[in-house]
Amino acid sequence: MSKFVAALPMYDWSEARGEVDAQWALLREAFRQRGIDAPESVVRSNRELPAVPGGILDDAGELIAPDPATLPPDELDFHQLWLSPALLFGQTCWGPMELGLARHVRVVAQPNYDAFEGGQGELYSSAVVMAAGGGSSVASPQNAKALIPIDLLRGRRFTFNNPDSMSGLIGLTRDLEAMGESLDIFASRSESGGHRSSIVAIAEGRADIAAIDCQSWALAQRFEPAAREVKVVGWTARRKGLPYITARTTPAPIIAAMREAVAAVEGGASEQPLVQRVG
Repeated sequence: MSKFVAALPMYDWSEARGEVDAQWALLREAFRQRGIDAPESVVRSNRELPAVPGGILDDAGELIAPDPATLPPDELDFHQLWLSPALLFGQTCWGPMELGLARHVRVVAQPNYDAFEGGQGELYSSAVVMAAGGGSSVASPQNAKALIPIDLLRGRRFTFNNPDSMSGLIGLTRDLEAMGESLDIFASRSESGGHRSSIVAIAEGRADIAAIDCQSWALAQRFEPAAREVKVVGWTARRKGLPYITARTTPAPIIAAMREAVAAVEGGASEQPLVQRVG
């Protein structure tokens, strides 16, 4: 039994779990072929994370997360997962990375977003969506620059998945700032708890605008009925997609082997351990 854990939680919709498991199976075998003790399956709950008596400490001995055994067993705390010293392979967002997570993990690789409208290689963007109300969706710009319809957004109710989300909040904020605007163009702001929840909120009339990352938008068009009541009215600029990460203590040879494996399986771009700000 592997001493490591792995998870691919960012696009692990219940309807797509078979696809996520298949993705992990390919990565797992590629890792094992390179001598890495990869776990058989991904974790999806706190109870599957190894206990850390006394909690998780940083390099200075400061407590940065509680013992996973003390958390609700049927839930999965993403930050707990990302900070687990047993994390071999996981996925996060550049928002949490910029807000401090980068000090505690190492980047392995970037996934490839070529399969999704709004994606290009390691870059992705978010669809800016609102209630359909007639008219067709706006296509993603070929030049990868932001396409933000300010006049259409002004005075609307904006909802976002999480405060630390690059795709749902931070990226749009930066695009607006580049245009000399801010989130103050919106009449109100609310936190939905997830991209899927944002789409449902718009379809049900509880919000007007949201930014949904291109892969989540593709999933919504397949699995979320509320997506039929929503259309794309703009796109954020393309930025680095959600990075694959590992614990900071993972040995360099293992990281190098995982980078090689990811490139072989997914065509993902390799990353150096140095984390650069994504604007």
